[in-house]
Amino acid sequence: MEIIDQTPADQTAVASLPTVETARKLGLLPDEFERIQAILGRKPNFTELSIFSVMWSEHCSYKNSIVWLKTLPRDSERMLAKAGEENAGLVDIGDGLACSFKIESHNHPSALEPYQGAATGVGGINRDIFTMGARPIAQLNSLRFGNPDSVKTRRLLRGVVKGIGDYGNAFGIPTVGGEVYFDECYNTNPLVNAFSAGIVEVGKVAKATSYGVGNPVFIVGSATGKDGIHGATFASEDISDKSTEKLPAVQVGDPFMEKLLLEATLEIIASGYVIGIQDMGAAGIICSTSEMSAKGEHGMIIDLDKVPTRQANMEPFEILLSESQERMLVVVEKGKEDLIKGIFDKWDLHCAQIGEVVAAPEGGNGRLHFYRYGQLVADVPAHDLVLGGGAPQYHREYREPAYIKEFAKFQIGDVADVTPDEIGTVAKHLLSHPNICSRRWIYEQYDSMVGTSNRSTNAPSDAAVVRVKTPDGKSTDKSIVITVDCNSRYVNANPFVGAQIAVAEAARNIVCSGGEPLAVTNNLNFGNPYVPEVYWHFVEAVKGMGDACLRFATPVTGGNVSFYNQSSDDGPVFPTPTIGMLGLMEDLDNRMTLNFQKEGDLIYLLGQPANDIASSEYLYSYRGVKASPAPAFDMDAELVMQRALSSLITQKLIASAHDLSDGGLFVALAESAMAGSLGFDVQTAPAGSSAGLRLDAVLFGEAQGRVVVSVSSDNQAAFETAVGEASVPFAKLGSVTEQSFIIDGQSVMSLTDAKGLYDNALGNIMA
Repeated sequence: MEIIDQTPADQTAVASLPTVETARKLGLLPDEFERIQAILGRKPNFTELSIFSVMWSEHCSYKNSIVWLKTLPRDSERMLAKAGEENAGLVDIGDGLACSFKIESHNHPSALEPYQGAATGVGGINRDIFTMGARPIAQLNSLRFGNPDSVKTRRLLRGVVKGIGDYGNAFGIPTVGGEVYFDECYNTNPLVNAFSAGIVEVGKVAKATSYGVGNPVFIVGSATGKDGIHGATFASEDISDKSTEKLPAVQVGDPFMEKLLLEATLEIIASGYVIGIQDMGAAGIICSTSEMSAKGEHGMIIDLDKVPTRQANMEPFEILLSESQERMLVVVEKGKEDLIKGIFDKWDLHCAQIGEVVAAPEGGNGRLHFYRYGQLVADVPAHDLVLGGGAPQYHREYREPAYIKEFAKFQIGDVADVTPDEIGTVAKHLLSHPNICSRRWIYEQYDSMVGTSNRSTNAPSDAAVVRVKTPDGKSTDKSIVITVDCNSRYVNANPFVGAQIAVAEAARNIVCSGGEPLAVTNNLNFGNPYVPEVYWHFVEAVKGMGDACLRFATPVTGGNVSFYNQSSDDGPVFPTPTIGMLGLMEDLDNRMTLNFQKEGDLIYLLGQPANDIASSEYLYSYRGVKASPAPAFDMDAELVMQRALSSLITQKLIASAHDLSDGGLFVALAESAMAGSLGFDVQTAPAGSSAGLRLDAVLFGEAQGRVVVSVSSDNQAAFETAVGEASVPFAKLGSVTEQSFIIDGQSVMSLTDAKGLYDNALGNIMA
């Protein structure tokens, strides 16, 4: 049958087939247009060109990043699904259970329409989890915004937080933690990264594949509309003044529909008759049909007339590229159509058979044939569309930015040290700074207990701890320990070391909470990959991340690359390779919290102090020095310290643990004190000042690999012996007291004053 040309309504006057100029407008390069013609053996029509434009966009094909992503470690004894094999990573947690987890971005949509951009990001990441047959049990988010004094930033923050809260709360999955940072580099491009984790029985995992000639293909869930068309292409270009014209590219979510879809999906998977299933996220129907067909080495015939639509007379390319939310593509065993339809009827959801699986030519590429009004409107080879198949893969030029060498020239002696009388002033600045203060204004809008059935206790700790239950609701002794981490200021100063630190801090947070780090999912947020300096950030960060993941034995299970976080006004955002890390706690009795427990407990610092204030919040925002290298970091020392800390926890020798990160030692002490409604009395000399360290380096420096712990006097001797035998540097700082922060004999502030600053700072900004 002849393939007819299908053009959008506003191009019906165009009689000829698309040209290279058409391709350029759709985000394709001239040589890519030539490559498409070579693949097809002819010129594509508009529908086919639109298909290639979204499937070969950076968002879908990773064409500018895949060559480096392949260098990341991706295997371990616990790995059940390697990066790229399924909708999300899958890790064996023992006793016949696995954890599916993943992080993804919705940055560009959130920049233009923050509420729906963030909400649909939450919906999309949860669908990736439950399409594998895993029931989501916890969510995290990692957020970046511009100057909080800006009206625009506050509008974006309100919209994003409300979108996350409304969708997650209504969907019934708790948001148990996350992070948020502010910097002017994010003024135009906020970052919205959503993480989800779920539990599934090993051996009952659904696959994102398609095979079996004659097996029916269903679209299930919501009807298809015009929202989100070319959303993948939109996410693969810089934000500009004209981006507001692309508001139709922002999807609209319905969390109540997704809740129904979750239950129906898990039910059909449990039937055992599902061959393959995939979420319709970026690029919608065309992405799901091509990726599933390529993986299963088959083709499909799809009748677009049978797709339930919300609007009349939708063009073929609109149906194929729509990113309407809460939809799945499902391939089931032939003969089981009525059973599958019955399940979706019960949940009052669309379930329409739109096609069937066909064989690939012998030794060839499975083809996708799309029909509209009885006419063949597109004939494309599945394998040539997808990541790892025929999609282009590029080696881009990269070079070190000139500012890196300037940052390396920083000398600590050029900055005045704090005086004892100045400690209180710096302390107030840090506790009320939006990058350090309590996120209460945000997390009070999230339901952290919905649907948990006592999974989470919300106890204060460096990582979220969530109880694991079997899919049929039976309790286990296990908990997953999850966190998201990245200090983009460190990465901007030195992307290799900064990415190493992001992995190390994620692992440190999990260990401080009593868990064992297992695996990583990453969200790599960068500027335009065609800018050599930006691409250098990306390459160095991937190298640093890969090195650290090897050392911590935390392979990368997958994730997301988000390029083009850049604008003409602000330039690129800081390189932000967010690490989502999964850990495991076999026994909840090993759970460790960060709050001081009782007056009289001793306070120790584990890890080696350094005469270093580089890239600290103190240096950056209090002293106003923006140019400095990444903070001191020793990978070997970090690993030794974390192993020792894990042993101290299992031996029950410490009462609390809290890692030193933003704000350094003082903020760690203050947060542990405030969480326990207690105070502290410490000396700086044992922490290094007597050895020639500056006072600001001791109190506010962010040198890595350090943890504050509290120890009962009954365990003091055993604790000191164990730490000494582990060859970890340690110093006794002082003791836990009642409701006052005392440093070197001087009262810096009261617990009441500290909590007033810390708890209310962000709310005051947003008032």
